[in-house]
Amino acid sequence: MAKFGLSQPVRRIEDPRLLIGGGRYTDDIVMQGVAHGVVLRSPHAAATILSIDTAPALAVPGVLAVITGKDWEAEGLGEIPCVIPLKNKDGSSRADTPRGALATDRVRHVGDPVAFVVAETPKAARDGAEAVMVEYDVLPAATDLATAHQPGAPLVWDNIPNNIVFDWETGDKAKAEALVGQAAHVTRLTVVNNRVIVNSMEVRAATAEYDSANEKFTLFCGTQGSWLVKNLLAETVFKLPPEKFRVVTPDVGGGFGMKLYLYAEYALVCMAARRLGRPVKWTSERTEAFLSDTQGRDNITEAELALDKEGKFLALRTTNYAGMGAYLSTFAPMIPTGAGTKVLASVYNFQAIHANVIGVLTNTVPVDAYRGAGRPESNYVVERLIDAAARETGIDRIELRRRNMVPPSAMPYITAVGQRYDSGDFAAVLEAALKNADWSGFAARRAASEAKGKRRGIGLAYYLEATGGGPTERAEVRFAADGMVDVLVGTQSTGQGHETAYAMLTSHELGIPMEKIRIVQGDSDEIPTGGGTGGARSLYSEGQAILLTAATVIEKGKQAASEHLEASVADIEFTTTGGRFSVVGTDRGVDILSLANIQRERAARGESATLLDAAEVAEIKSHTFPNGCHVAEVEVDPDTGLIEVPRYVVVDDVGHAINPMIVRGQVHGGVAQGIGQAVHEKTAYDPESGQLLSASFMDYAVPRAEDLPDIEVEFLSVPCETNPLGVKGAGEAGAVGSPPALMNALVDALSTMGVTHVDMPATPESVWKAIAMAKAA
Repeated sequence: MAKFGLSQPVRRIEDPRLLIGGGRYTDDIVMQGVAHGVVLRSPHAAATILSIDTAPALAVPGVLAVITGKDWEAEGLGEIPCVIPLKNKDGSSRADTPRGALATDRVRHVGDPVAFVVAETPKAARDGAEAVMVEYDVLPAATDLATAHQPGAPLVWDNIPNNIVFDWETGDKAKAEALVGQAAHVTRLTVVNNRVIVNSMEVRAATAEYDSANEKFTLFCGTQGSWLVKNLLAETVFKLPPEKFRVVTPDVGGGFGMKLYLYAEYALVCMAARRLGRPVKWTSERTEAFLSDTQGRDNITEAELALDKEGKFLALRTTNYAGMGAYLSTFAPMIPTGAGTKVLASVYNFQAIHANVIGVLTNTVPVDAYRGAGRPESNYVVERLIDAAARETGIDRIELRRRNMVPPSAMPYITAVGQRYDSGDFAAVLEAALKNADWSGFAARRAASEAKGKRRGIGLAYYLEATGGGPTERAEVRFAADGMVDVLVGTQSTGQGHETAYAMLTSHELGIPMEKIRIVQGDSDEIPTGGGTGGARSLYSEGQAILLTAATVIEKGKQAASEHLEASVADIEFTTTGGRFSVVGTDRGVDILSLANIQRERAARGESATLLDAAEVAEIKSHTFPNGCHVAEVEVDPDTGLIEVPRYVVVDDVGHAINPMIVRGQVHGGVAQGIGQAVHEKTAYDPESGQLLSASFMDYAVPRAEDLPDIEVEFLSVPCETNPLGVKGAGEAGAVGSPPALMNALVDALSTMGVTHVDMPATPESVWKAIAMAKAA
């Protein structure tokens, strides 16, 4: 069993391998005879393709093939799909944005793939791509979310009026409207949730080979679950049975939602490998990633909060303009609608909520799930709105939250948007955060900053997350011939520490030393099904599957032990201490690893033997609702607008933390990304040309180590009631609570100067302008 058991801060077992360069990422995979692909991308945000001349490229030494959209269509290949159906509020279906792997008649954003050049070397492929002659007729582009849906804006798709790809609603519209009408006070606020570029440490890459004898593709690529990519490639693109595809995901260096999807490049290397009869490899460059990886957020939300005369919340109404980019990505319509709106109630008691989400197309890179996937955006609106209501009503912002929090006695609680919270003590978490942050002592810290000519503010945000993902998950335990125990899982680690968490859990259930456990993931041939990683689902989903599988192993082990010890199955007991099967009331027994080896050897000799290997699929009947409170302090230089974050405190309820060290690291990473979005990361498109102006790390500011404070994290655990581990998903929590906490702190810092609102990203320029405008007013 694990040396310290569950709930202990066990160091990650995967780190030694990764830190000494033992990781094996997609670009590390080298195949004999591999050719190299380069994607020629559109330099224009909107244009008609008049002609493509590939002859000059084919004349470049080393170039093997130049594939265009016409070639794609000629092979009868299908589209890169959006898999989310959606009904508009009038009952009609959402519009569609059909997309092949390569553009044929029109390009719709800078970076849109136009041709795929394959050559003997990367240099030859790049030279070939530069030689392809494409004639464009440049068209007006719509890149500004705020204006793209207005009459007269350039159309991204001619058949989609006003660039509105869907107009969706949820909640009780009539009741919310009535409550707003009778409210003692209504706070109205419009907030921007800025578009962010994901920038995982490992760029996307893909290598494919084709076995012509068996007519089977093998694709190596960095994903968040091989099975989604496999099924979409087979069924939608190549229109072949799924068994004709094997997708292998090796180590992955960061995902954050962006690596969930089927991308054009994955299909292109498969097509090229079949056409050329040799492996084909493509690896993105960083600027190419800025132009081709799905991006995140991009919302403008108009919100109303209705309160009675006692400061109790009555209703919440939101209209959210959600940027989709030029095409609907795999899950894109679900992110601001079903995923985002289910947490609009947060931890508060609303009588009614109505949300209208309007999907807007622009001539920009497609937008899809990014860490939190809709839930950070909704929490941001609610927490900014509550602070604004506190200022307008004169009610203390902490007291206003206290008055409206759902109490533990109300659990299980059904929210105004129909979500069932099984557990939570929101007030206790709030109080712990205030204490840890020394909220009552802030005045002294503010005075000290003012003495230095700085403005200091404190802000908080309470967040609630709703985890997501597929309805089942699979686990398998195999006792290998080398004495190791393989645990095959259907999720995919992209750096979270899954290997450690799953090994801890398996060790705890079966009494097997962690060093004897090997986690296997990512190969769709070896592991037949899997729900992948996304929506903070991995531990509570895969954990349930591991528990079921371990229970089956123990039952099979009792049968095997009865055969080996010549005793009745009813007399066999199992103890996790040492992982031992024994005959009740005697000292006769055998440990689980020895028993597995004995039974395997018996089977190899042709003798009757019960093997301990087992596989189970768990039904995931309920999701989880992690929650917590973030408290941020910021210090602002009013002469330059420069922001520093001297202190940051988090108190989280993630249920039962299997490994608090890993959870704390997840929170740290999420907060870092939230700080990045709030005060650093600005995705800027030129309004005239549609060019991405922030297309490299020279122009796009991700936070550096010196930009981040020490992040103090404490856990106040209220076990989840809907899964046997009592866990709540924690992978996205840090990114959910941090942006509103920081922005509320910033407004607090600038409030004495007359500033009442600032939008993200709060760059020095935008802060300085807000101060100047307040002075001028």
